[in-house]
Amino acid sequence: MSANLRIACVMVGLPARGKTYISQKVCRYLTWLGIKTKVFNVGNYRRQLHGANLPHTFFDPHNTLGEQQRREAAAAALEDMIRWFNDEQGIVAIYDATNSTTKRRRWLCDTLAKQDIQVLFIESICQDEELILANIKDVKLSSPDYANIDPDEAAIDFRARIDHYKEQYETITEQELTYIKLINVGSQNIINQIQGYLESRIVYYLMNLHIAPRKIYFSRHGESQYNLSGKIGGDSNLSERGRLYAMKLPDLIKTNLGDQDLTVWTSTMKRTIETSEKLDYPKLQWKALDELDAGVCDGMTYEEIEQKYPEDYANRDEDKFNYRYRGGESYGDVVLRLEPVIMELERHENILIIGHQAILRCIYAYFMNYNHEDLPYIKIPLHTVIELTPKAYGCEEKRFKVDIEAVDTHRPKVKKSKSIRKINTSFKLPAVGASGEIVRDPMSPIIPISPQLFPKGSSSTTTSNKTGLSNLDLGDSAWPYNK
Repeated sequence: MSANLRIACVMVGLPARGKTYISQKVCRYLTWLGIKTKVFNVGNYRRQLHGANLPHTFFDPHNTLGEQQRREAAAAALEDMIRWFNDEQGIVAIYDATNSTTKRRRWLCDTLAKQDIQVLFIESICQDEELILANIKDVKLSSPDYANIDPDEAAIDFRARIDHYKEQYETITEQELTYIKLINVGSQNIINQIQGYLESRIVYYLMNLHIAPRKIYFSRHGESQYNLSGKIGGDSNLSERGRLYAMKLPDLIKTNLGDQDLTVWTSTMKRTIETSEKLDYPKLQWKALDELDAGVCDGMTYEEIEQKYPEDYANRDEDKFNYRYRGGESYGDVVLRLEPVIMELERHENILIIGHQAILRCIYAYFMNYNHEDLPYIKIPLHTVIELTPKAYGCEEKRFKVDIEAVDTHRPKVKKSKSIRKINTSFKLPAVGASGEIVRDPMSPIIPISPQLFPKGSSSTTTSNKTGLSNLDLGDSAWPYNK
């Protein structure tokens, strides 16, 4: 990716239309991929400059002083955003505000164009009163604007604020702009002038979002024969205790999910498939969910790796996320191949993933917003089910431990020492020798390798309705199977 590429995603929409929710989701997704991203929320600047607990009259378009103060907040956020691009080499910024008039959008476009920053408008339109009311109750009434205010009074005031914005609201009609319109939480999408690979990925991600209530379950496979012997990788069968866990897993899931529908995803490896055998739900195997490839170290214990490849053993402890086994993968490589899995997770409702330690760490890090340095050390113990319930700005988590002993495969983070081997920061192939290489380039974020969604230079407006992906869309990464 060019170091000069800079994109400002500018939110557009009335209050309580999910703009902040969308902003946080996009930021989390891009950060997980390694793309430096930050949200600039104009409401936070307004509270810092002029205080919270402002009455709805502050937002009245006929309130001259209020309008001037809102412009000050918008300008302060924009200045900070441009400074972040210039001083911290940011790649994607998200400007979170209503930006509800043609005049305001033109001001943003002109200002950012002078800085050579591309603009992608993201407009959220919602005519579903139930969704709007739910958003007001779940999110807005808990915001700093309504701290220590009676919820009923706050709801009345906030609806009056929405009415003020409706007076001057102008939906995007400017055909020269690059934009996506999300209508009723993505049930319909309209896109215009989408250009370039990164814009396409952002738009594709947005087209997959939904807010229907759901639960996501993670479980590692039952304890395996390789777990017992301390070996990594391989395609071993379950141990006796692992098979016992597979027997008890269905009751645990049924107890917590009830009669709701569920789809089970596994890797193509025997230990995950064996763990899923007693689950009476539709199943899907994903090649993309296979464990991190340890290359020449596959089937070895860590003690054997330390003895045979001492330099590389030290290098992996130095930078576990970027360390790539020779003939194998790094955690960064795994994040790349899991990107289509994340897209499908965002589309679906209740899912149980029976996976592997490194794989579940990467997926868990996406939902729980872990940074790359801490990701390889997330604790995902054997014989434990993790339940995540996505909410507006994060996930609620519960863990259910099945009372079956298993080995502990977690290796704690070690104190960093000077790396023995020189870090490879170029695009050259790793040097042959020992077991692998740290591959790190701060200006090369992880970008999915799937084809560009829209042709570069497209000038047409496209309307789409959300439909499910077929196996053809997923390539050979997934296929249904029956057990």
